[in-house]
Amino acid sequence: MYDIVGRRPLWYTITLILIIPGILFMIYSLTTRGTPLPLSIDFTGGTLWEMRFPQDVAPAEVRQIFVERGYADTMAYHVENDQTVQVKFKEITAEEKALLQGAIVARLGEFDERFYRSIGPAIGSEVSRAAVVAVVIASVGILLYIAWAFRQVSHPFRYGTCAIVALVHDVLVTISFVGVMNLIAGWEVDALFLTAILTVIGFSVNDTIVVFDRIRENTRRYRGEAFGVIANRSLLETMQRSLGTQITVLLVLVAILVFGGASLQQFMATMLVGMVSGTYSSIFNATPLLVAWEEGSLLGARGKSGVRLADGGATA
Repeated sequence: MYDIVGRRPLWYTITLILIIPGILFMIYSLTTRGTPLPLSIDFTGGTLWEMRFPQDVAPAEVRQIFVERGYADTMAYHVENDQTVQVKFKEITAEEKALLQGAIVARLGEFDERFYRSIGPAIGSEVSRAAVVAVVIASVGILLYIAWAFRQVSHPFRYGTCAIVALVHDVLVTISFVGVMNLIAGWEVDALFLTAILTVIGFSVNDTIVVFDRIRENTRRYRGEAFGVIANRSLLETMQRSLGTQITVLLVLVAILVFGGASLQQFMATMLVGMVSGTYSSIFNATPLLVAWEEGSLLGARGKSGVRLADGGATA
């Protein structure tokens, strides 16, 4: 029987490798931007304008027009193809938009307006507060629910706390991915990012509860075995179901990512990374951490019961 929980130092190392880039990126973003994440206009307020030209246009040319008219913080980049440019800049009036449109047409020619959206700073701050509140309420609710659902076992809050730690891992891994993509492709955190995070949290909690529920059943069934052996047995018994469910979801996400168009790519890619992270954390983070807590040995493979797990089995 492969010993997953006994090799927890390895899983801890992999976890650190995955989450440290996200932590460093948040520190870098806080230092350079004043916010821990690169926020889009959904949170900061501003204007998003997408235009399609009949010919290829460099984003730098479009941005230069905005800079010349006093919008120095403008960002411009291609979406879908080299003819479509999306521009992000501060909030403007209808008169200012008309002047900008005239300047663009005069220099680059006529274009089709794909969409134009303006969000005020008050709305952006409201969305930011709602995002933080949603994540906090979800985390507290998950902790209380798991503690109540496992109230018949000893230390039920440990189960809930380990599930929350796994969720934090998933959020940090997703932030690491977004941070890398921000440096590569200029990705920003928008309202869909929050949707992806909450969805990932739901799937991750589902996997974790499945494993914890099997641990609860096996604790009554194998009363003479050490907790680490029971937990490892429960992981192996539920792994096929967990992986089967996640692979089915991932196939759908990959299909949408490939064929869903540019507007969905960032959202689907974030979901994809989060789902993979959720599967990993449910198996290699939540349960090994619970075993370490129950045995009083965070890094070692020998618990209070004197049962050694590192050799793949139990020896008295």
